[in-house]
Amino acid sequence: MADLNATILQSIRGQAPLFKKWGIALIVIGVLAILFPLVFSIAAKTLLGWIFLLSGAAMLWHAFQATGWRSATFSGLIAVMHLALGVYLGFFALTGLVGLTFLLGLIFLCQGGIEVLMANQHRPEKGWGWLIFNGAVTLMLGLLLILGLPGTAMWAIGLMLGINFLTSGLALVALAAAAQKSDADLSA
Repeated sequence: MADLNATILQSIRGQAPLFKKWGIALIVIGVLAILFPLVFSIAAKTLLGWIFLLSGAAMLWHAFQATGWRSATFSGLIAVMHLALGVYLGFFALTGLVGLTFLLGLIFLCQGGIEVLMANQHRPEKGWGWLIFNGAVTLMLGLLLILGLPGTAMWAIGLMLGINFLTSGLALVALAAAAQKSDADLSA
């Protein structure tokens, strides 16, 4: 395990400045997303819309190219649905946020329920309480998101993205600092 940690730190050490810059960029983006969650919610939804537009266009092109294929018509129908969803999400600023927030709430409810089940499996073991705490918090977040609709749609996705970017950036900066510190320890 010590060899693996040394190998990981060595590979990070060579890229530490890049890790640090990328981490700082993610921290800045994360803080901005936390401060302006509606803007980032709309941006994420719009990006998702463009992904559906591009996939729909590619699928439609394929459907027209594969005319001899028995399922070309069905493939074209799926492509049209992707295109419609892409237009809906990509070009109308506030539409779709409620649905995406509802989906996020459902995912949190499912995740929280599974985490509570996992906690019960580990009940006699040390630390099982943290698992059940995490599951309960995740269940509560899911409920808050769903019960707070449509109001939660204005901030939830952007805030979640912001927290994710912030913690990811902090992790990259910490990795860079650890690699540079180990480098300084080796030199001393």
